[in-house]
Amino acid sequence: METYGIEKFGILAPKAVYRNLTPAQLTEAALRRGEGSLSNTGALVVTTGKYTGRSPNDKFIVDSEGVHNDIAWGKVNRPISREKFDAIKGKVAAYLQGREIFIFDGFAGADPKYTKKFRIINELASQNLFIHQLLIRPTAEELANYGEPDYTMLVAPGFKCDPEVDGVNSEAAIMIDYEAHTIVICGSQYSGEIKKSVFSTMNYVMTKENVLPMHCSANMDPVTHETAVFFGLSGTGKTTLSADPGRKLIGDDEHGWSPDGVFNFEGGCYAKCINLKEENEPEIYHAIKFGSLVENVVMDPETREFNFDDDSLTENTRVGYPVDYISNAQIPGEGGIPKVVIFLTADAFGVLPPISRLSKEAAMYHFVTGFTSKLAGTERGVTEPQPTFSTLFGEPFMPMDPQVYAKMLGDKLDQYGTKVYLVNTGWAGGSAASGAKRMKLSYTRAMVTAALNGSFDNIEFKHHDVFNVDYPTSCPGVPDEKLDARGMWEDKAAYDEQANKLAKMFEDNFAKKYPNMAAEIVNAGPKAK
Repeated sequence: METYGIEKFGILAPKAVYRNLTPAQLTEAALRRGEGSLSNTGALVVTTGKYTGRSPNDKFIVDSEGVHNDIAWGKVNRPISREKFDAIKGKVAAYLQGREIFIFDGFAGADPKYTKKFRIINELASQNLFIHQLLIRPTAEELANYGEPDYTMLVAPGFKCDPEVDGVNSEAAIMIDYEAHTIVICGSQYSGEIKKSVFSTMNYVMTKENVLPMHCSANMDPVTHETAVFFGLSGTGKTTLSADPGRKLIGDDEHGWSPDGVFNFEGGCYAKCINLKEENEPEIYHAIKFGSLVENVVMDPETREFNFDDDSLTENTRVGYPVDYISNAQIPGEGGIPKVVIFLTADAFGVLPPISRLSKEAAMYHFVTGFTSKLAGTERGVTEPQPTFSTLFGEPFMPMDPQVYAKMLGDKLDQYGTKVYLVNTGWAGGSAASGAKRMKLSYTRAMVTAALNGSFDNIEFKHHDVFNVDYPTSCPGVPDEKLDARGMWEDKAAYDEQANKLAKMFEDNFAKKYPNMAAEIVNAGPKAK
């Protein structure tokens, strides 16, 4: 029996070893092993138990001499010793002995200059199906000449850590050893941990090769190949606005910006399913078919029909599928140098301009800030929107000091003359708490289109003194009054109060998180009066 070198990790005497099975074979294996069931669309459906999302408190980076000074240690990037890492890795290897092993050898990074080979060793056939569809799949020739992987990941959700013995926080552990090129995931069946561990690896190593790693979506004009990237946290419209039927989708989640252009790190998509409707998101809806892995979506046991509105297992219901399930996907996932960068925010305070143009320094400020806001919580007495600041629009996956990534962005904006816009897809004319409505999607789409096609190049802009940005006075397809955030409020004094309150939140967050940031970047941010 070919073992593909897994004994190097201490996995001895496996029951069977399967490498790069087809989606059909992996689906059959998962069903045979009782890991899930088929939906009426042919998708494999699983539940992930206790862990239905990422477990940030259980993520660790091995604190070794070679990487110690590179990592932004703290609440997000927790250190673990090489000894503890190796001890858990040894226990996971022992746990996998005598079991069926599923291996996927694939790639991260669509540009061959920067491609990294990842070997994923799975306990579960269903998780092997997931990562088969999410990474870039090798051709038969590429697989035959694959050789040794650059990084190896051991994934064993059935192995539970003992926090007291193993020196971790719970039964789950997600650990990366950058120097040893090894990743271990145990105790959690949530497949997103596999994908995000690949990202966390790429987001470290790409910086060494003059590639800016970005947690963003990207699309391009099919004729001119003019490329745009979209940053935004959950709920800001990143997937919706980048899925433009008139443009090719390069990817929906993670990209690199090299001297040659933008390239997708992945070969698949991992989309949310909660409240999914065919009329709103037809591409995702129709991607839930044979070959896809669906996590924690409630399904009728008789008809096998999905109830996408049911959040009884989790609100974070998901589906993983290959990017070529999307009709307008760009394959391979490569585009040109970005002409435009869009930062998306959903401002529930209702005070940020619907669209504003950012200077290089302001772009660096908003890049490291990563702002959006959520609706007031369901607790009694909580009536204010809740601000969210996620560094680089992807804090959990960015291991290095934010200034490293910010400087890379600033350098690229300078080098290529790329324009940056901040687009507020949130509330207008009042806060969410006051009953105001979100900006119409058709208006937001028109603003994004104007940013992409250069319509703003010859339009007058005004300066917003509190948020320290410039906003256009007109935009094709949008009434002029819908571009003036303050003008849309009936009570101007209430707007001023709310705007200054949010600006102060920006200032406080920046001072706390980035005390050593360059003065020109600090000065490009909001200024409360």
